[in-house]
Amino acid sequence: MVAFELAVQDAYGLSVAARLGVDRIELCSALPLGGVTPSLALIEAAAGGPPAHVLVRPRTGGFAYSPDEVALTIRDVGHAIAAGASGVVIGGLRDGDVDRELVARVVEAAGPATVTFHRAFDALPDPVGALDTLAGLGVRRVLTSGGPGTVSSGLPGLAKLVSAAAGRIEIMAGGGVTPALVEALIEAGVDAVHASAKRTVADATGLPLGSAADGRATRETTDEAEVTRILTALRPAP
Repeated sequence: MVAFELAVQDAYGLSVAARLGVDRIELCSALPLGGVTPSLALIEAAAGGPPAHVLVRPRTGGFAYSPDEVALTIRDVGHAIAAGASGVVIGGLRDGDVDRELVARVVEAAGPATVTFHRAFDALPDPVGALDTLAGLGVRRVLTSGGPGTVSSGLPGLAKLVSAAAGRIEIMAGGGVTPALVEALIEAGVDAVHASAKRTVADATGLPLGSAADGRATRETTDEAEVTRILTALRPAP
């Protein structure tokens, strides 16, 4: 069965994930910015629900990290696992390739917990070669859209990656996943689908904060109806 990983960034999302029974969650903060490391309290709050895989990303922007940022990442990996995370989600690039040193240190710090390499993968010029590298470093799965766009345009790329992975490393499709695309993703052979399934909520305070707000007093949260539709597409009634 193809697994469903739900990206969650708040307490409401945790409750939806537990109530609907998703297979696992990717826990993060600030999804509109691509996601960054969530608070320790949010990680602790995920305990008792679906397995939580914590995004460890020290900042927004690109994926080439300074030594200080790598040190923060390794410490956050340890904190997340100690707080009950089942795994961590990371990504790092160096000179157009996987940042092998970063990934190796994360795998070591995570111990028996699962390590997922996120969509920084889609910026790599040789994705098949990168799969070999990541599998050899001990990474369990890769989150990818099959190319630099969304999964709808990346279906051939996803099928190619599934074939190249040959069961050594899981391929999880993410980036624009909708219920209508689930059947095609299953046919591509992916091991899992990843979606944020979110909606925008107007904020009653009426005070937009931060440059990313763009003058709007809104926030994003999990859309329970959309999660239900994706689950229904993945798990049709007999």
